[in-house]
Amino acid sequence: MNAALWICQGLLAAIFLVSGTAKISQSRERLLATGQTGIAPFPMPVVRLTAFCELLGVVGILPRLTGIAPVLTPMAAIGFGVVMIGAAASHLKLGEPWTALANIAILAVCALVAYGTLTG
Repeated sequence: MNAALWICQGLLAAIFLVSGTAKISQSRERLLATGQTGIAPFPMPVVRLTAFCELLGVVGILPRLTGIAPVLTPMAAIGFGVVMIGAAASHLKLGEPWTALANIAILAVCALVAYGTLTG
């Protein structure tokens, strides 16, 4: 189970590093053109704040790796889960059920990491 948790944590870190970096550095038009359609209903300050939180969450994976304040890892996973709930709702509202399903799959990984790091 420990190896699976590390793989899931790495996967979440990679997903949110890419997503957060794109959202914090690219224009609305570029984000929409590259498939980040879930941002459409939100003003750019909200998108940028979400990106900043995603990047903080990526840093939240490190405490378990270093052994310093490991409680931050499940908290980061829970935060990622909240982002995925919002993303799924946004994509459903936009009529993009397959993208929402991908968000729900990522949400499941977030739940696994949160549960696994809290109980293990």
